[in-house]
Amino acid sequence: MRIAVLQFSHETVTFLPNDTTLDDFLYPGSPAAGEALLGSDPKGYMGGFVQVAREFDGVELVGIESPLWPKTGTGSGWITTEAFETFLGRMIEQLRAQGPFDGAYLALHGAMAVRGVPRPEAEIARRVRAVLGPSARIVGTFDPHGNEDEAFLRHADMAFCVKYFPHYDMHLQGERAARMLVRAIRGSFRPAHVTRKVPILSPTVLQWTGASPWSDLVQRALVWEAREPDLFVNVFFGFPWADVPDAGMAIQVLTNDDPALAERVARDMAQWIWRRREALLGSTTVHRIPAGVALARQAVAEGRAPVVLADHSDRSGYATWLLREIIAQGLSRTLVATIAAPQAIEALTARGAKPGDPFDMEIGGRVDPSAGEPVRVTGRVLAIADASTKRAQGRGQTWLSIAFGEGNVVVLSPFLVQITHPEELWALGLSAADYDVIAIKSRVHFRRGFDDSGFAPTILLVEPDEPFLGTVRLEALPYRNLTLCDFYPYGGPADPSA
Repeated sequence: MRIAVLQFSHETVTFLPNDTTLDDFLYPGSPAAGEALLGSDPKGYMGGFVQVAREFDGVELVGIESPLWPKTGTGSGWITTEAFETFLGRMIEQLRAQGPFDGAYLALHGAMAVRGVPRPEAEIARRVRAVLGPSARIVGTFDPHGNEDEAFLRHADMAFCVKYFPHYDMHLQGERAARMLVRAIRGSFRPAHVTRKVPILSPTVLQWTGASPWSDLVQRALVWEAREPDLFVNVFFGFPWADVPDAGMAIQVLTNDDPALAERVARDMAQWIWRRREALLGSTTVHRIPAGVALARQAVAEGRAPVVLADHSDRSGYATWLLREIIAQGLSRTLVATIAAPQAIEALTARGAKPGDPFDMEIGGRVDPSAGEPVRVTGRVLAIADASTKRAQGRGQTWLSIAFGEGNVVVLSPFLVQITHPEELWALGLSAADYDVIAIKSRVHFRRGFDDSGFAPTILLVEPDEPFLGTVRLEALPYRNLTLCDFYPYGGPADPSA
């Protein structure tokens, strides 16, 4: 049994001014093929798929040359047509040259947006199907923030989507994809599926599955999977920062040759979501930045430190609203990680800066209105280190830590960074004992290391006063490929379960 393995993933913020280009996918290690691709993400989808696929006798995995995540992470906009066609074209050529294949595994995301390609994941599946032929089996794995409708499963046989946010079950969904792909190729699983869109558009910061009602939604899907053998439920929460025609929530149900059961479960899940729509979108408190900073000061005074100030709204990485307010309110012993400042990093690196050197520069701001104005920071270089987060490691990124004010530090990075674990900060040579407040750029991912671990007694989600890109006020975004009033809570869409 020969299975082709491919990857093409990105979570595209189409409202950002900088496109995601061919060059953004090119760095040491990317593209990857063969064992390099198969071993590229041992704790994620790829690792789960490879582990289980290799537990079956007679299965050969062929890693087709694929781009890994771009070095810009999620801090970039539309993928250019050139980038998409270049990499997908190479994949298709290699599939033809190295075939035949009995099946294919596609490690995708679901919120990729490509100029001129309305549904890129479905287009990838369509072209792979054209090479492999009608008898081959194709499976994909997805992020819950995918914008997906029925298009992907017109060309692929199966899809498996992460259920938790933070994404704890990526490896598990990769395992499922491998197990069910092998079964489908052998004929013991005959995929029957139903997709049902739910017209709700919600900011990702509201989608934390660690508390009700989002945890209840996950549990309902898990109960259905427990009740019915060979039944799988995908809940796509949606990604509102991608202006694409298939945006919004979706339910996918996969069964073993039982389309009636798939329809019944999809209808039940859609009905449940629609009944709980107000609670789902009203479950999270988000403070305006001045109020959040004031509450952080109060928490420190009351002994409820360390405090996490999580700016969920920064989509470019350059935003300075939180840093500016921290300075204005005179917070001390505060660590800000990170501000995207590639020009400052380049200038300091070029002149051979070292720890202890003075620092007096403007950082951040200006890439778009939601980034705000640059902030001048005067202090000293505290540390120079390689990137510490998993997604940035190995991509030649240098981060600088700048000390300023009364025990404050700001970390500069070339691109948007979501710090998800405190250890990513201490790996830069910083120490937890030195800070009462940690200000990060993250929606929900940070709860993995700062909340679920019990590290931070106080967590405050903040956003700017203005309804910029990234805030919960989606009505301010210039959508062109969807009509906002077709979605709750911005209009009166029809009940999707009717």
